[in-house]
Amino acid sequence: MTTPTATRHYWIFTVDPHHYHWDTLFVKGKEMWHGAGSKPDAVRALKQVRKGDRVLCYHSAPERSFYSIAEVSRDPYPDPHDSEGKNLVADLRAFEKLPRQVTLAELRSNKALRKVKFLKNVRLIVSPISDAEYLEILKMAGIVATPGIGESLGAHTALNHGSLLACGGSPYPLAGTG
Repeated sequence: MTTPTATRHYWIFTVDPHHYHWDTLFVKGKEMWHGAGSKPDAVRALKQVRKGDRVLCYHSAPERSFYSIAEVSRDPYPDPHDSEGKNLVADLRAFEKLPRQVTLAELRSNKALRKVKFLKNVRLIVSPISDAEYLEILKMAGIVATPGIGESLGAHTALNHGSLLACGGSPYPLAGTG
């Protein structure tokens, strides 16, 4: 069950699909994500991630596209496999595969996303995005807000509304579905 948080944040987590494919998370359902490794920028960003935050899962080269959504199911903690204690990991829960992958080229051509930090440096492994940027990327992937939810609750509230997510689904029905 999704835990609603008053201050849910949104993140981009990047992986090399040759070393880890986001499908692995969907097969397992939940997994310890250790993609930040010992990279200082990634560890610094990962320290800000909290349980309940949403993650847009990005595959780097050769795919260069957003693939799915995950949810942070445990605050970051020291990597149990790191004897030096410098690396952090976070537990992720598979949330939803995107109906359509969104490519890096598409992201760069969208003027609403021109301030996304990740687009200025695609080597970032963990990168924050705003509520509006998150919604825009979901829209590009074919996930649209249910009519009335955005207007009556506000986009931020609709994203955090626990009863909408109680079954582990999305408050956004797939575009083009009945």
